[in-house]
Amino acid sequence: MPINADLLTTRSLAMIHNYVSPVPSFFRDRYFPTNPGDIFKSDEVLLERKRDNRKMADIVSKRVGDIPIDRDGYEIFGYKPPKVAPSRVLTQDVLEQRNFGEALYSDLSPDQRSINILRDDEQALERAIAFREEWLAVQVMLNNGFKAQSMIDDVTPGESLSLKFYEGENSPTVFTPEAAMKWGTSSTFRTVSATIAAACEELTKRGLPSVDLILGGDAAEVFLNVDGMMDRIDKNSGYITGQMEDQLTQYPGVTLHGRLNFRGHILNIFSATVSYTAKDGTDTLFFPAKGVMITAPNSGRMLYAAHTQINHGSDQFSTIADTRVYKVIVDEENDTRKLRATSKPLPVPAADNPWMVCEDILA
Repeated sequence: MPINADLLTTRSLAMIHNYVSPVPSFFRDRYFPTNPGDIFKSDEVLLERKRDNRKMADIVSKRVGDIPIDRDGYEIFGYKPPKVAPSRVLTQDVLEQRNFGEALYSDLSPDQRSINILRDDEQALERAIAFREEWLAVQVMLNNGFKAQSMIDDVTPGESLSLKFYEGENSPTVFTPEAAMKWGTSSTFRTVSATIAAACEELTKRGLPSVDLILGGDAAEVFLNVDGMMDRIDKNSGYITGQMEDQLTQYPGVTLHGRLNFRGHILNIFSATVSYTAKDGTDTLFFPAKGVMITAPNSGRMLYAAHTQINHGSDQFSTIADTRVYKVIVDEENDTRKLRATSKPLPVPAADNPWMVCEDILA
């Protein structure tokens, strides 16, 4: 049966996307959820910032009725998120080949095979976009903002993009322990605990929770083997600070090791070693191997701007507000069909400075 032209419309492609397997992304999913109000109908998203007012009310003299207090500072501005738009081209020779997972002697026609390829291509584009969203999420957490290089094609750079969520030269989310407080093979649990507790207390001063401790691979190796760690989880020691029991998570490369108490701050202990393939072909970690981060779930939001395009089969521009916007582009002269997925994601903190980060905690 020939492929139905209606299947190539943007609406139909969006419906097919509902059957595409979601790509698990630890930092994006746990710390940057997307709510309906985070998907904008314009090419800009609105960033709102409300300054935390922690001033205490004065005790009022009997001779006056009240003392006015200032309103909390409030800022709002628009920003055009980076555009991500991977694509895949379907050519005649691909249709004539056996697809991955297809029976060796298959009786699928080219039309039928093209439907399967369309679904597989959506899955591949979803994976590519999810990796970029994960990279953006980690960059925003590490740097309290991001710097990115846009590309015109595979090798030609376009404009540089940057955004930061703090004022001044240095981000208040970055902490650098003194040399004596860095971790090494001779570190004790007391030293490690003091470093983590101090970072947690910085979040407490901002009125923000400390729930998760995220470790890079090298940092986790040192942390889990420091002197005194076993005493803290030994039920016979009389001083129990938590429980450690390694568990694989739904996110490849992310392990939940357990929960520990750091001076009253009870944290989930994660290690993250997930990686991606960089443009030069090297395997690159999303999160630095020697890094440490303390934050809480839902500490940010993933915003999306709308995308405007001329949909397949139409001659009018259409603006679509969604996390993914698909389009089929048919080149009749060269007998090719291209599937493009566009997304405009922007991870933003949900409050001022909701994480504490050290990219190199090791001595």
